[in-house]
Amino acid sequence: MKRSSKGVGMEIPRETNLIICGVGGQGVILISQIVGNAAVRDGFSVAGSEIHGMAARGGAVSSHFRISERQVGPVIPIGQCDVLVAMEPAEALRNAFYLAPSSTVILNSEIVVPFTVSLGKSHYPESGRITEELQSCAQEVITLDAGQIALQAGSRIASNIVMVGALLGCGRLPVKVETAREEIRARFGEKAYQLNMAAFDSGMRALRSS
Repeated sequence: MKRSSKGVGMEIPRETNLIICGVGGQGVILISQIVGNAAVRDGFSVAGSEIHGMAARGGAVSSHFRISERQVGPVIPIGQCDVLVAMEPAEALRNAFYLAPSSTVILNSEIVVPFTVSLGKSHYPESGRITEELQSCAQEVITLDAGQIALQAGSRIASNIVMVGALLGCGRLPVKVETAREEIRARFGEKAYQLNMAAFDSGMRALRSS
């Protein structure tokens, strides 16, 4: 795991603008559902929108959330995203223009090469460029290998739940950890719940120990 920060103290704001992005098949929508429902359970107003790529798997997917104590519109203005959770590095770069200077980026290091790159129609950005761009836009960039963390917790398929744990562990979201746990329990049977809770806890520990 890598963590870079500009060193300014952060407090949880009364309104949080959150973007979750990745590619189809990485579980972006499930992350969005867990976080959004948990925020509603905690009494917040949640407004959001989803953007899907051309393909169910491999196309860009992103969810915009505005979590607030009052009703707000669903569109996050450019330069006002507080937290960006990216399941894929290039998708983080694609959404970087939304980042506020005080923002936090939680980045999964696993690369998913788009089909356009495989066909030779485009180029995948260099990892160094992605990191530099994100660091220039955000206050803090935290990189972790969610797939490897999930594998150690029991199954690589739970990498998106690792990212949920990391998000709750970063201290930027006004959602209670226990509420997120309850939402995960409501979505899975007991065996799957234990696996996903292990992934959630591992993601939270990885973030807090970085």
